[in-house]
Amino acid sequence: MGQHLKSHHYSDIDCELVELVRQGDKQAFDVIVLKYQFKILKLVNRYVNDPSEALDIAQESFIKAYKALDKFRGDSAFYTWLYRIAINTAKNHVVTQSRRMIETDVEVLDMEQALTKANLKDYSAPEKILQSNEIQLAVSEVIQQLPRELRTAITLREIEGLSYEEIAGVMDCPIGTVRSRIFRAREAIERRIKPLLNG
Repeated sequence: MGQHLKSHHYSDIDCELVELVRQGDKQAFDVIVLKYQFKILKLVNRYVNDPSEALDIAQESFIKAYKALDKFRGDSAFYTWLYRIAINTAKNHVVTQSRRMIETDVEVLDMEQALTKANLKDYSAPEKILQSNEIQLAVSEVIQQLPRELRTAITLREIEGLSYEEIAGVMDCPIGTVRSRIFRAREAIERRIKPLLNG
């Protein structure tokens, strides 16, 4: 709700900050880092399961953004540009570490469970907690097994709350492709949790 207004407002402030950095004001970039570090870290965490690795990748993303700031033309929102850098940095990291990916499946599920523990406090009946846990694990499993493009699209939409236009900017593809990826991801999730809900 109010996403477009908020995005537009952010965009104006970001452009001013970028301009200040270009004029040699390094503190303006610190403001950008403070503003987006949590969002970038959360995004990177969807690719990497080790918190210290995620931190390194997030830092590397900001360094890359700082060095490439002259290439930012303002034809998309600044954070869209920043997200794209972070996703590419995370992807490159995953590719180089792919040999270790098989061992991390259990850690992924642990992390997903930890992230949703807060939501479970609303449930009082033990069977509801069990069902909620089961559904959450099923959703996490499906998301982790999705092809990377579908996983990124559904994450940006459902977790980051980006609009289809913004996701198209981040993923550098047409809006139709974004809609299709999100539809296919949701379809896969629904297929997996339907038996649990009916049971």
